[in-house]
Amino acid sequence: MPLTHFLVLICAVVVGAALTLWVSLAAGLPVVTILLLALSCALLVHLGQRDRHDH
Repeated sequence: MPLTHFLVLICAVVVGAALTLWVSLAAGLPVVTILLLALSCALLVHLGQRDRHDH
C-alpha cells in the first residue's frame, strides 16, 4: 500500500471517530454510555476473530 493511501486511511479513521464523538455528544449521550458501547463493540470484534486462540 502506498504511503499516501495509508495516510488517507489514517485520516479517514480519525475524522470518522471525531465525527462519531461529536454527534453522540451533541445528541446528549453520556460519556459513560459511549465508553461502554465502544468496549462492547471491541469485545465483539475480538471474539469474532478468535482463530482458535485461547486468549
